[in-house]
Amino acid sequence: MLDDLYPPPGGKAQTGPGDALDGAPEARSENQKPLRLPGLVRRLPPPPGFLMAPLLQAFVTSLLKRHPEMFERLGDYGERRFLIDPVDLPFVLMLVPSPKRPLLIMKNRGAPVPWQAAVRGPALALLAMAQGEADGDALFFTRDIVIEGDTEAVLALRNALDDAALDLFEEFEAAFGPLSGAMRRLRPAAVALFEGLRRALTQLERLKAGADTQNGDKATARA
Repeated sequence: MLDDLYPPPGGKAQTGPGDALDGAPEARSENQKPLRLPGLVRRLPPPPGFLMAPLLQAFVTSLLKRHPEMFERLGDYGERRFLIDPVDLPFVLMLVPSPKRPLLIMKNRGAPVPWQAAVRGPALALLAMAQGEADGDALFFTRDIVIEGDTEAVLALRNALDDAALDLFEEFEAAFGPLSGAMRRLRPAAVALFEGLRRALTQLERLKAGADTQNGDKATARA
């Protein structure tokens, strides 16, 4: 569902301040960047914490029951605190993928969150990587996703997700028991909504790129 959002890799790695991966080519131009949600989305109020807390915990607990090998593969990294920062949304997530008792907590953007490893990027890029629909290495190399702190822990988490080959819709359906039937019926509408949003954002990016090119041509002509 998130396919075709990301062109082939072609950029220099950026994993955090002073911590770059070697051997990557030059970064892409701005009009080749992955799609971001409109800036208005980041300024919206985040979902209420009292509603999200039980939903997120039910989701990550279900993941452990359905994919215990994914958590076990992490070894000691399962006790790390991972900050998941979708930079175009008004909240962040804190994940502790422990095989004993995993945690997934939402925090309002700007609230203090203790973390040992951080993954930051557009929400669509993070979703694509979580579902294995985008090349994680390419996203790191092109600076579309930035990792900070314990780089090895982030790479271990990414590898565990790749091996699990998750379908997030199926995982949400499985997590919410009696609600799974309703979620399954809503899936086609959600997919259609997502695809409509993707097409609209793609068109906006193309229009912006065209306007930038025209402005550049006019500036060059005046010079």
